[in-house]
Amino acid sequence: QVARGYQGRSAMTAERFVPDPFSVQGGARLYRTGDRARWRADGAIEYLGRLDHQVKVRGFRIEPGEIESVLLDHPAVRETVVLTRGEGEAKRLVAWIVAAGEVAAAELRAHLQAHLPAHMVPSAFVRLDALPLTRNGKVDRRALPEPDAGDLAGTHFVAPGTPTEEVLAALWSQLLGAGRVGATDDFFTLGGHSLLATRLASRVRSDLRVELPIRAIFEHSSLGALAAEVDRLRRSAPGVEAPPIVPVPRDGDLPLSLAQERLWFVDRMEPGSATYHMSRFVRLEGELDPDALRRALDELVRRHESLRTSFPLVDGAPVQRVAPPAPAELVFHDLATLRDDEREDEAARLVREQARLPFWLETGPLFRADLVRLGEGNHLLLVTLHHAIADGWSLDVLWHELAALYGSFSRGEASPLPELRIQYRDFSVWQRAWLQGEVLERQVAFWRRTLEGAPPLLALPADRPRPPVQTHSGALERAFLPREVADAVLALARQEGATLFMVLLAAQDLVLSRQSGQEDVVVGTPIAGRTRAETDRVVGLFLNSLALRVSLAGDPAFRELLRRVRETTLNAYAHQDAPFEAVLEEIQPERSPDRTPV
Repeated sequence: QVARGYQGRSAMTAERFVPDPFSVQGGARLYRTGDRARWRADGAIEYLGRLDHQVKVRGFRIEPGEIESVLLDHPAVRETVVLTRGEGEAKRLVAWIVAAGEVAAAELRAHLQAHLPAHMVPSAFVRLDALPLTRNGKVDRRALPEPDAGDLAGTHFVAPGTPTEEVLAALWSQLLGAGRVGATDDFFTLGGHSLLATRLASRVRSDLRVELPIRAIFEHSSLGALAAEVDRLRRSAPGVEAPPIVPVPRDGDLPLSLAQERLWFVDRMEPGSATYHMSRFVRLEGELDPDALRRALDELVRRHESLRTSFPLVDGAPVQRVAPPAPAELVFHDLATLRDDEREDEAARLVREQARLPFWLETGPLFRADLVRLGEGNHLLLVTLHHAIADGWSLDVLWHELAALYGSFSRGEASPLPELRIQYRDFSVWQRAWLQGEVLERQVAFWRRTLEGAPPLLALPADRPRPPVQTHSGALERAFLPREVADAVLALARQEGATLFMVLLAAQDLVLSRQSGQEDVVVGTPIAGRTRAETDRVVGLFLNSLALRVSLAGDPAFRELLRRVRETTLNAYAHQDAPFEAVLEEIQPERSPDRTPV
């Protein structure tokens, strides 16, 4: 019965029916069931769930069955199902439980925290009288109710009591995908992190007209405390408030953003280089509707001006030029006729080749798509862009919208996506107009003070001479921390009011200091740069870089070092509007072609 689904699908057959290493019979096969289990030291095999139920939340791969297993160890829990709700940064874990007697969310959360890392603890618990079942007696996952007022909030739920608390509760609910949010709830306990903190600050600015520093979210992480801080800031003397980003006339060329200008200069030094190419591919399994896919790509190109942007020279200076909407070019490669052992190798070669194919900034296009057919119901879709028109956040926006558009078009429906309020070139004009004079000086003055007297380089020992000019060649080294170490790191972050990033940065600073013998360490790190709510769904280059300088003078204990890193990081977040290009121009660091500025 199972094998019928593999008829005529050689690639999937080879993946699932594998050689049997335990059989003496030639050609014997094992079938990979897709079940995930753990072979314990006592010889027992513990079933953990399905591989195809594995989910990814904020960069962590999670097996919900493992969470369910720990929940079932609680004496009050009779049955449970754990799934994700929400998309992108708002994706979170939700647990539905059938309980024997009274049990509060705080009790279940504490039980899980004692056995699992923080990223595996659901942010919402929904109590049911019984789990919904299909006709076959399996859990009907689609029939599970959305987490809302039915959430187990515990006995200490305190409803928002002020207008500011009510507004913040609504914002938290949207950003965190939470149900009801109380005055005593904690932003980070509900699943918040630094990226969502940035978005929260942006929404507070647009909805409440208050400039809320990101550090305030860390220092006042409960809803009630943050609402009190927002009210205090509203009563205090206002700072220099940024104007909203508004559409500009579409009657000519427009200037580059500061980040685009830097990439344009880099490209002039090495035209056609693949260093700043961004490429992603996804495997498409099942019947594909090519017309719906083409229409979805065409609609993406129409919706996002960045995908139609080039950078020609006008009077010796680059400008942004947006071409009229036109059909997207989807190049088709058919590898279905190749032998099974050749097909995947050729597909991998094609992916590498297309990712390195040059872009020409002056003429464009700077976006392309390739569809690779591997067999019946088996395709690869490859999308490649130049960094001058997009960043990592943009790729997530594109994949999300492509999936939504393809789904609607394949069903004969219209686009489900609302029109964008602004485009990237509106941001470019806004950035150039706002970041000047007093505003830019206040931002840059912070970095001038912070980086004054910073060491020009980090003298790390090396096993060979550094080349006179950077080659950008190198390797990627992967390492995996044992679960108990990861749990301890996450626990330390919670205890110190820090993020996982801050703890790992402190550890890296310590290693770099010991390796170099320097007490003054500067580490460059990228940041999303989308500090305004208007930019959330816009495709473009918003990415910025921050130079995080930390002193290890006095041989500090690690908790003290972490406090220094936390202070440095929060201060940098508060001054992230200053483009890295403007900081470099102001600081004028000692530059060398054999290394990066940071």
